[in-house]
Amino acid sequence: MGNGGAGLMNDIDFIVARLDEQGAKTAIFWRSEAYSGDWIARQVRADIDWLTERGVGPGSVAILQADYSPRSASLLLALAARKAIFAPLLPATLSKTPGLVDIVAPEFEIQVGDEVTIEPLSAARSDRHPLIRRLQEEGRSGLILFTSGSTGAPKAVLHDFGRLLTKFHKLRPAMCTLNFLLFDHWGGLNTLLHCLANGSPVVLPENRNADYICRLLEDHRVELLPASPTFLNMLLLSGAHVNRDLGSLRLITYGSEPMPATTLAKLADAFPKVELRQTYGLIELGVLRAKSESSNSLWVKVGGEGYDLRVVEGILQIKAESAMLGYLNADSPFTDDGYFVTGDRVELNGEYMRFLGRDSELINVGGQKVFPVEVETVLLACELVHDAVVYGEKHPLTGKIVCADVQLKSEADENEARRAIKRFCSERLEAFKVPVKLRFVTAGIHSDRLKRIRVGR
Repeated sequence: MGNGGAGLMNDIDFIVARLDEQGAKTAIFWRSEAYSGDWIARQVRADIDWLTERGVGPGSVAILQADYSPRSASLLLALAARKAIFAPLLPATLSKTPGLVDIVAPEFEIQVGDEVTIEPLSAARSDRHPLIRRLQEEGRSGLILFTSGSTGAPKAVLHDFGRLLTKFHKLRPAMCTLNFLLFDHWGGLNTLLHCLANGSPVVLPENRNADYICRLLEDHRVELLPASPTFLNMLLLSGAHVNRDLGSLRLITYGSEPMPATTLAKLADAFPKVELRQTYGLIELGVLRAKSESSNSLWVKVGGEGYDLRVVEGILQIKAESAMLGYLNADSPFTDDGYFVTGDRVELNGEYMRFLGRDSELINVGGQKVFPVEVETVLLACELVHDAVVYGEKHPLTGKIVCADVQLKSEADENEARRAIKRFCSERLEAFKVPVKLRFVTAGIHSDRLKRIRVGR
């Protein structure tokens, strides 16, 4: 072994040591193959040498173009060991938003597919962003993540990666986990690193089709499924869980977007022996510890060590030890006293809070506030409705009106369905919250709702 892998002495030491301790115990399931803890540890050391031989060292800026695999997990850790500053990006993300490469301005691009390649792109630059230069001067590894861009151009978030890893030093209970959340968002990386650091076998999916996910849950006796409310609603509607042996499942966590109360009630009915727990995290701050009041409650207590929360004019603000260093392509969003203004509007009830939605998603109807999830909850309770997404549309008199794209459960006369759905909503909502426009669609609602997601938590 070359010098790169010898005597790591860096932020990932403890993870590699724990993988070594696992020995032949499975750490990763991928493509029907099991990869042991000591295999992953050996691969990390080999990849440290591989990067060293190709000139990737302290302060190098790189893109890791990959999706989940044992090798991408290894390279993620190896880049941290080499004190590189890197951005994990899905190939699909890069193809849709090629401008992200210009923001990172990488010296290297690493591609992980059937083969692993590395391409030098440019020499080290003297005009680096001051925050990147700061990490380079301090000899710290950096992680660059991108917001979804749902309310404008994606923002490049720069983290001190070592600081993010601090939370994983404390051992947590091991549970076989399916890593549903994405590789280039902190929610997915948080799950991956948690599993590797705690001896939890992690199942890496290749797509997020409901039937495929349920098959993985059954085949690998998965205990923990972190997912989005949108996917969980799709799962229930598809019936993919029916006739599957999912008795090993102990915990379903959900976050990244508000959970409709209707969906939560149906989920609790479908999985009566499974704990349902809301989570909360932001790409700028990391994932907070969370505890739901109960499995069928949308009230949740969030925070934990390293986080200080306050609510100002109904908007949650958080000060975090794990906060990002800043944006590479936008001004600082922190208050003068160090709080991040999340944009999430909440209600408080003692120690618990309920998330109403993003303030930017609020539909202002003649001065009255409407949050999409409240209307979606009612629509999803209608027996005619398969799925729905609610949004605002400009109106010359009221400023905005409430609109909804609706997917019907079966073929029906649209005029009759429109009248029935509006009547159903009128009986349960104040008049200004009832959708003025209903547009019937056959697909696309899942992706439309995902546009509101800021991070896979």
